[in-house]
Amino acid sequence: QVQLVESGGGSVQAGGSLRLSCQASEYTYRTSNCIAWFRQAPGKEREGIGAYARGSIYPYSYVGDSVKGRFTVSQDNDKNTVYLQMNDLKPEDTAMYYCAAPPANAGSCPLSRTEGYKYWGQGTQVVVSS
Repeated sequence: QVQLVESGGGSVQAGGSLRLSCQASEYTYRTSNCIAWFRQAPGKEREGIGAYARGSIYPYSYVGDSVKGRFTVSQDNDKNTVYLQMNDLKPEDTAMYYCAAPPANAGSCPLSRTEGYKYWGQGTQVVVSS
């Protein structure tokens, strides 16, 4: 069964940190080439933040330019979980955060578009106050 469940959102003051978790079902975690993080603020398009990829040899992670230097993506294979560590949070980081995965054993995790992602979690809300 395909399942992605986000957690860890909440309210924090500017400059603070949060760590979001995306726990995948074992099937999803083992068969997904990658798992990505997106966010969507009210009235805005969904924005790709970062992703963890299994890689052909070694796993790797990457983040988008808008959060580079503040956000990092990591994973715990034993827990089937991908994390989004968010530091130095700003009010403009306020959004609903989602994790997503492409079809099993296929596809990649581009941050520039949502097309190609087959599975999405329900989201976790992050609110950053100034």
